[in-house]
Amino acid sequence: MILEVVIEVPRGSFVKRDDDGRVDYLSPLPSPFNYGSVPDTVSGDGDRVDAVVLGARLPQGARVKLPALGVVRFLDAGQSDPKYICGTGPLGRGDRLLVGGFFAAYAYLKGALNLLRGKRGPTRYDGIDDLPAEP
Repeated sequence: MILEVVIEVPRGSFVKRDDDGRVDYLSPLPSPFNYGSVPDTVSGDGDRVDAVVLGARLPQGARVKLPALGVVRFLDAGQSDPKYICGTGPLGRGDRLLVGGFFAAYAYLKGALNLLRGKRGPTRYDGIDDLPAEP
């Protein structure tokens, strides 16, 4: 499956912005990959479906079309919030460790932020699933 992803957080950035450009939050950790969303989709949390883009740093607002290699299973305040992993593939062991380690730590930080914002329900990282390669 090929996805178009709009980059919201360039690799190495600490700032996560909303669709309107306002700062959503400042991360204590820089993003180890480009992070964005898939236009014209809606996730369980009401936002667009998120996507991780592996590889070199891309500018905020860049649009890329890449294969989806896997999906991060993530629960945000009790709502399903999957994140596609996109890149030129294949999804290697190092990629899995990087993405999984980040989202395991992120779950704790996002859970604390959710409590401050009055959101209830569990927030957790539940692993990575592979997606079949297209012929």
